[in-house]
Amino acid sequence: MSIQLVRPEASAGRRRLRLRGRLLVSYVVLLALTLAVVAGALLLFLFAQPVPRTTAYEDLTSTLRTILSDYQLIGSRPTLAAVGRVFRELPTIAEDYSVRVVVVQVSSRSVIFDSAGSYQPGDILPLDVEPYTLLPQRRPLVTLRGEAVFGGFRDVDGTPWTFAGLVGLRQNEAGVGLLLAEQQARQTPEVVWQRFRRELALPLGQAALVGLVVAAVLAAFISRTLIGPLAQIETAAASVAKGNFSERVPEVGPPEVLSLAVAFNHMSSEVQRTQQAQQDFVANVSHDLKTPLTSIQGYSQAIMDGAAKEPSSAARIIHEEAGRLNRMVTDLTDLARLQAGRFSLHLTPVDISKIAAAVGERLMILARDRGLTLHVETERVPVVAGDGDRLAQVFTNLVSNAIKYTPSGGEIWLRSGVGKSGVEVTVQDTGIGIAAEELPRIFERFYQVDKARGPRRGTGLGLAITQEIVEAHGGRISVTSAGPGQGSTFTIWLPSPEFSTVARRR
Repeated sequence: MSIQLVRPEASAGRRRLRLRGRLLVSYVVLLALTLAVVAGALLLFLFAQPVPRTTAYEDLTSTLRTILSDYQLIGSRPTLAAVGRVFRELPTIAEDYSVRVVVVQVSSRSVIFDSAGSYQPGDILPLDVEPYTLLPQRRPLVTLRGEAVFGGFRDVDGTPWTFAGLVGLRQNEAGVGLLLAEQQARQTPEVVWQRFRRELALPLGQAALVGLVVAAVLAAFISRTLIGPLAQIETAAASVAKGNFSERVPEVGPPEVLSLAVAFNHMSSEVQRTQQAQQDFVANVSHDLKTPLTSIQGYSQAIMDGAAKEPSSAARIIHEEAGRLNRMVTDLTDLARLQAGRFSLHLTPVDISKIAAAVGERLMILARDRGLTLHVETERVPVVAGDGDRLAQVFTNLVSNAIKYTPSGGEIWLRSGVGKSGVEVTVQDTGIGIAAEELPRIFERFYQVDKARGPRRGTGLGLAITQEIVEAHGGRISVTSAGPGQGSTFTIWLPSPEFSTVARRR
């Protein structure tokens, strides 16, 4: 089996082509749909419009030219006999050429002859004469005698007719017109389609060509705008996959790509932080396990070799170190269960002030033995839904840490009260304080501010467990410190159902 490695640049290039092709196809489809809608709308518009008379004018003129040619009236000087023959054979002409023939006095609109018989001689024909110029390709080769006229009229029953004719065909009768008429055509798909092809097909084709060029340009521009930042993100992701967690990408591009870049940088930062925490965790676990195991191994070897001057003292140290290992394993198990959501809490309405007061009373003797003053300041607060034993564990851990890290002569305050629509508990001390760069990591597993406490060194899991318990109650825990030697303050906030009920009522 062979494995082919694909360079990110080549992969990005292929994706750029695919994206450009997809964009181009999308634009072409959109353009085609738009043009189809426009064409459909134009066809509907043409159907709604009355049929233009221009086609009828050209057809009737062609028929008139044929009649005049057949009767030898094409030319500059037709004979009077030929003209008279035309007027004598008007009924025959109407029948042979399937047209309606009307002779009318143009100035008075009075009818002289109507092959259809609708209008009698002397009747007034409602002529609607309009100017029209024959299309160049339809002009006769020789000039027709007389003046061409075009227009329309309505029959006695209201039916519209279109006519084309000549005025002045007879000598000395310039006002007499020979008109050929046909019923005004109705809109049919064939007529509309012919008009569409003649008048609108070319502009629509030109618009489609221009739109295709614009679509190609837009597809190239947008694909370059999108693929550039995406290719950088792809390269950075490959770098992160290889272990370079400090990789970042420029936060540029369209809003969606910009959001992706911001999310990638945030992910990379979190991965880097998690990786660092994991490395610290492994190092701290190794150190915290190695120290008691080394003590146990050394003292047990001394007892077996008979080198221990006081075997009971050595056994006591072994017992203490084994207890420390047991506490570490227990804390790790509790922390893992908390983080996995498998740690059961027995929630009941509890009074935080009473729990804090009990913890303060229990630890006050320990503080006094260390030369410290523990102030317990509680007030009546709303009940919270919590596990009393676990909350007591939280307060005990914080106060115990304050006692452990506060030099003799210092002071510690344990307070409870109402704050931020909930219940707050603070533990403040005048101890060794916390440096600003260590504050963000204070709740990490095995992280310890005082790294040289020797036998008094703890497991480094207490604050991590404390944070998990508080968050399991839906609360928050935070820490502030002015710096080394300036003491520190831990603040716990827990939601109270009483405040939620007030908020809902409002």
